[in-house]
Amino acid sequence: MNVAVLFPGQGAQFVGMGAELFDRHPDLLGDAADAVLGWSLRDACLAGPEERLTSTEVAQPALYALSLATWRELEPALGDVVVTAAAGHSLGEYTALAAAGALDAMDGLALVAARGRAMAEAAAIEPSGMAALIGADEASADAFAEHRRSLGGRLWVANVNAPGQVVVAGGAEDIDWAVASGREHGIRRVIPLKVAGAFHTPFMEPAAAALTRALTEVAFAEPTFPVYANLTAEPHGDDLAAALAAQLTGRVRFADSLTAMGARAFVHVGPGDVTAGMARRVVPEATVVVVDGPDAVQPALEALAAA
Repeated sequence: MNVAVLFPGQGAQFVGMGAELFDRHPDLLGDAADAVLGWSLRDACLAGPEERLTSTEVAQPALYALSLATWRELEPALGDVVVTAAAGHSLGEYTALAAAGALDAMDGLALVAARGRAMAEAAAIEPSGMAALIGADEASADAFAEHRRSLGGRLWVANVNAPGQVVVAGGAEDIDWAVASGREHGIRRVIPLKVAGAFHTPFMEPAAAALTRALTEVAFAEPTFPVYANLTAEPHGDDLAAALAAQLTGRVRFADSLTAMGARAFVHVGPGDVTAGMARRVVPEATVVVVDGPDAVQPALEALAAA
């Protein structure tokens, strides 16, 4: 069977995640990782507190490392299952590249740590945020954001995750406006999200500049399977560094990526199950399984075999 693998982004973290992985993958989750990060990955994931683990600069490298460790549990057990494509949601794109061998595991951890710090610093410049538009498609979300910009505001579509799952981002006052004005623009409900800033919009331009500098220190290799870029919903080409820098200020086209992969089976790999839910909505006829730890590997493979 051919499958596509999916890796989660920020928001999937929770205190206690990965408890069964640390002792199984000390090379990835132990002292070497802590030396790269400057803090204890185990303590952050297992002890929290939630406020610390949720912070952008901690959540991103933690999710990258644990998702990659989970992939290392799954990969050797695949047998006749062939991975034909991969994608990751925002941060998860880095995990997908590391899983495909395009990015060294520790180089990726250092890069994701730099990305998280840069995004946190950019978010701290001024109040900003994100909001989910319930009952909106991409076209209506674009019209909604464009109307706000015509009034002098700063609001953009940031994520197109699945039918009815569109996220906008902008200044704090723009998010307030969106919540108050959604219904009159035909949007059933606007829900502010608990995030630190307006990710995947021009608010992240300072972060993109910092990330570009970090990317110059990383060597990329040819991936062993195609990794679909959030920015284009197409497989990454030769200029990975430019695409990853542009991703910070560009729209995450995850729904389009799921469709473009042409897969009939998807495996979510890592904490939570968010990308699995997106896959079920975008490709409802597909088989979708979740591998969130070692104990989930065999049941997932059995479900794929039975499909």
